[in-house]
Order: sequence, then structure tokens, then C-alpha cells
Amino acid sequence: MTKRRNPIIIQGGMGAAVSSWLLARTVSKAGQLGVVSGTGLDAVFIRRLQLGDPGGELRWALDRFPNPRIARRILDHYFLPDGKKPNEPFRATPVPHLGVTPEAIELLVVANFVEVCLAKREHDGLVGINYLEKIQLPTLPSIFGAMLAGVDFVLMGAGIPRLIPGILDRLSRGERVALPLNVEEAAIDDEFNVEFDPATILDGRVPPLARPRFLAIVSSTTLATMLVRKSTGRVDGFVVEGPTAGGHNAPPRGPKTWNDRGEPVYGERDVPDLAVFRSLGVPFWLAGSYGSSEHVIEALAAGAAGVQVGTAFAFCDESALEPDVKRRTIEMCRRGQCDVFTDSAASPAGFPFKVLRLDGSLSDVEVYEARRRVC
Repeated sequence: MTKRRNPIIIQGGMGAAVSSWLLARTVSKAGQLGVVSGTGLDAVFIRRLQLGDPGGELRWALDRFPNPRIARRILDHYFLPDGKKPNEPFRATPVPHLGVTPEAIELLVVANFVEVCLAKREHDGLVGINYLEKIQLPTLPSIFGAMLAGVDFVLMGAGIPRLIPGILDRLSRGERVALPLNVEEAAIDDEFNVEFDPATILDGRVPPLARPRFLAIVSSTTLATMLVRKSTGRVDGFVVEGPTAGGHNAPPRGPKTWNDRGEPVYGERDVPDLAVFRSLGVPFWLAGSYGSSEHVIEALAAGAAGVQVGTAFAFCDESALEPDVKRRTIEMCRRGQCDVFTDSAASPAGFPFKVLRLDGSLSDVEVYEARRRVC
């Protein structure tokens, strides 16, 4: 496929490691946009190393990291050739804080590089990576690691990613970047920033990098219009999520009301105005109950470039969800017994979140209350 053609289907970048390199690679090889989840990749990566990297894929990608010294240090520190013992705890990632250590930065760069490198292995299809704007500390080194591996798209939601397009521009030129942090309860004149210099990763020799296309994940025309007009660089498109989309949802507009189940109630104001999106002059993809061929045709007829699909990919063979969870959920769906609840309190991000009610999972109140808190 040609690199500049827009995909019709975007595979959603779900959870922590649900959309892994294997799923993204499979979708990309089929000619659509495979997306890896960028959430918590440093922790996911070192856990895979501590499980012994049985297929050798992580070490294959590490061999291709442009700074062998950093790759070797991480491998020596975390890799267990025989895997950790069943009752042995995982070695943790460095604790994130404002003064991020060089070791933590290097780990973020390498983890994102490895995931994208594996997703792009042995084909020329398109690969994207998905981040949450609200998780800010790891953003800069994570994006740079993905760009080092040649990522084609960066997708970001759960916030207002106005600064990300300009950051992509600067990183493509090897320049130092900074990102202001949103700090709860900070004084009005306090400023908190994180900075990242690509030269520290590549010993001062940063080559020009291809700038990935940036897709903002939005639910309103107001946010989309603002991003087109006021972002620090080019916004290349939008994923337009309706309130039935899986994962995080934007809160309803207007007065807060709840239904009898305690779910937030969405109304006409929450239905995206596609005429406005068509007028913005950039491609957009529709998401939220668009996971069928009929809905793809409907989206294209409405002027969209295509659709983003999450749930169908979350339960496919290549997804990293636990096989038993996939099997039980599919069986429930076949019996017409699936119950998905929009929970306003489930996510620390503060956004409503889709919860599948599944016995034995954290959707079960008894299981949730019995879980030991460690912090």
C-alpha cells in the first residue's frame, strides 16, 4: 500500500498492551492502520523481558535500537533468560516524578521503539501508536521512541492535545522539546514542565526523522475546530468518538443527569455534527458502534475517511486480552447476555468509562472490594 493513502479501518489502541505489536502488525499487513497502545509500555516491556522473552522478539528489536549501549544496559538489568519464578515479584519501573531520571527516560524511549519496531516488522503497512493526553510525564520520550522506529501515525485523546503537533515537528528535526504539566491544586502562578532532549539518547547525533501524521481523538466539533486553528503544528485528522465508543468517553454536555442504572445520560448535544467536520478540510474517522461493514459504508457516505474499531479487535485471536476473558465474553454475547455499563467513577482520568460486567473481574463489587491496595 502507498504510505500516504488514508486507511479505511483504524484498529483502536486499547488498554495497556491489549493492542500489542502482534495485533497492530496483523492489521497493518492486511492493509489498514494497526495501532499499538502506548499506555504503560515501559512496564509492559520490562515484564515481558522478565518472563524470558520466549520468542526472542524483544531482543530482535533491541538489536536494532540506534544506541547499543542503552539497549545493552536495559537488557542486562531486566532480562531473565529462564523467566522469573511464579511467586517472584516483577522488578518495577522507575517511579515517575517531575525530575524524571535518565534511566526512566531511556526505558520509555526503548520500550516505545521496540513496540513499534515489532509492529512494523517485515511489511510496509501503516502503524500508529495511541497515547492519553492526561498521562503527561512519559509523553515526550515515548513519542520520540516511536518516531525512531518509524511510526506513521500518533493518535491522542483523553484531553486537549494542542501542543503535540508542534512537538512532532520539533522531534522530527532532533530539537529539544517541553510539555507543560497539569498539576492538581497548584497555585495559579506555578508552572511545571517536563523537557526532553533527543541528543541525550543518541549521544548528540540525531538524524532527521519522518514526522508521523497526528490524529486527535475528539467527541465535539468545538474541540476539533480549536485544534485545527490553534494547535502548534499541523493536525492531520480526527477520530470522532460517539458516547457508545468503548474505553473512555467524553462527559455529556449540559446538566449532569443519570439513568436508573447510574449511567450518565447523553443527548442530542453529544451527537457530533459531521457537517462541521467535513468543513475542517482534514480527514476524519467515526468511532463508537461502527464495527460492521454496513457502518463502514454509512461512514464513507457521510464523508468520513473510514472508521475506528476497538471491541471487535479486542476479542480477536491476536489481541492480548486473556483468552478466558475473550471466550467467556463471546459466549455471553451469543446468548444475548452481555451487559456493558458506562461508569463515571471507574477511571482515575475522571472520564466516563465502559465496564463489561463479568463474574470474577473487577466489575464484580466483591472482587473489587477484596483487592489489596498497595498505595
